[in-house]
Amino acid sequence: MTDEQVDAATDEVEVEVELDEDDEPRPEHAAAVLEHIARSLVDVPDEVRVDIDEKGRRPQVNLRVADGDMGRIIGKRGRMANAIRTVTRAAAAHDGVEVDVEFLD
Repeated sequence: MTDEQVDAATDEVEVEVELDEDDEPRPEHAAAVLEHIARSLVDVPDEVRVDIDEKGRRPQVNLRVADGDMGRIIGKRGRMANAIRTVTRAAAAHDGVEVDVEFLD
């Protein structure tokens, strides 16, 4: 197959995710992205914990880090935290979900 044939074949493929009425999309990509970013910033990457709380009107992705590492996540004037929230929300959009991102002690 030539490159043109491969491109033509892949252009025709559409992926659809079918959900039951009760199933909601989960922010799996958002949680993975948040964990990756946090692990790369902190001194103790093994203490990074990300969980998804789906009790509210929209899912909340919570991040917990080791004592002393929260300052690295928050950054000066909260700029790092805002950037992390922006990237995590963009990853959630890939899942078709809007999320809140919280940094917990």
